[in-house]
Amino acid sequence: MARIRSIRSMHITVVSALAAFGLICAAPSFAADVTTPFAGKAVNGGTVTHEHRSGKHVLTVSTDFQVPGSPDPHWQVVDSKGTVYLLDRLKLKDDKINRSITLPAYISDVAKVQMWCAWAEVVLGEASFATPIAMK
Repeated sequence: MARIRSIRSMHITVVSALAAFGLICAAPSFAADVTTPFAGKAVNGGTVTHEHRSGKHVLTVSTDFQVPGSPDPHWQVVDSKGTVYLLDRLKLKDDKINRSITLPAYISDVAKVQMWCAWAEVVLGEASFATPIAMK
C-alpha cells in the first residue's frame, strides 16, 4: 500500500513538472513584442507594442507616448527589406488620437515603426523591434 502511494506521488510530481515546463516554454508566444523607445526630431520616448488579436496584427503606442505637435502626423512602418508603408493619421478629428492601428495584410513583416509628418515630409521619430515581426 505504501509503495502504491509512493508511485502515485511520483507520478503526480512528474506530470506537474511536465505541465510547468510546458507553460514556461509556451509563455514567450503569449508575450507581446515591444519596440525600443522612440527617438527623433519631434518624438522622443514612448514605445510601440505588437499584439496578435482575432487573427489581426495590431500596433499600439504606450501611454507615455507624447503626440507630436506637427500638423499631419501619420503611422508609418518599415519592413526588414526597407520598404516603407505609410498608414493612417495619428491625429483624428476633435483632437482624438489613433493610439492603435491594425496592419494591412500586404505587409510581410515590421522592423521599425515611424511617426511621419505628411505635411513637412519628415520622420518625426522612430522605434525599432529587436527582430522583425513576421505577419504570417
